[in-house]
Amino acid sequence: MIEIINYTKIIRGASVLKNINLKLSRGMIYGLSGKNGSGKTMLMRAICGLIRPTEGKIIIDGETLGEKISFPKSVGILIENPDFLDSETAFSNLKLLASIKQIATDGDIKDSLSAVGLDPGDKRKYRKFSLGMKQKLGIAAAIMEKPEILILDEPLNALDQDGVERVRQILKYFKERGSTVILACHDREELELLSDEIIKIESGAIVP
Repeated sequence: MIEIINYTKIIRGASVLKNINLKLSRGMIYGLSGKNGSGKTMLMRAICGLIRPTEGKIIIDGETLGEKISFPKSVGILIENPDFLDSETAFSNLKLLASIKQIATDGDIKDSLSAVGLDPGDKRKYRKFSLGMKQKLGIAAAIMEKPEILILDEPLNALDQDGVERVRQILKYFKERGSTVILACHDREELELLSDEIIKIESGAIVP
């Protein structure tokens, strides 16, 4: 359970998030709807613990971000353009990331690559990747530790129809295993198809 209470964030005098109050449950997919600059990505960053509130708080499974925990204990993130090493393969890039928490095994890494449509044995370096391949690797990095919270900002960017269908299956898998999934997608029809509940944001505030 994620509970966001009276969350406000002010940056350089501007309110980028305004008095946000939300309860997000396990086993649900929440779609964030709003124009560019509306606050969708900022809300995702807040839930990840990447920014701290000016006012209010976020409680995850009874623990307040910024107090007992700095970040959610189990979270997978795709926000904006993920950074990978140009000189490494897809597998070796994820292997390096996995060494931080030491949760994902080599098998988990291979499974996540296969799930997004990348070949775990591909020896091409990241610098040779197409935009679609880079996006797939970002998604694979987000899912490889099988997180309890999965946050995906525009996961369908640069994906072909097969890639889109793979993302649909990934979201279904995480919903069924009881994760909380939060995603933003500029395609309104796709967002409605993927989400159990739509949260609309305008100028940093939740609107009906």
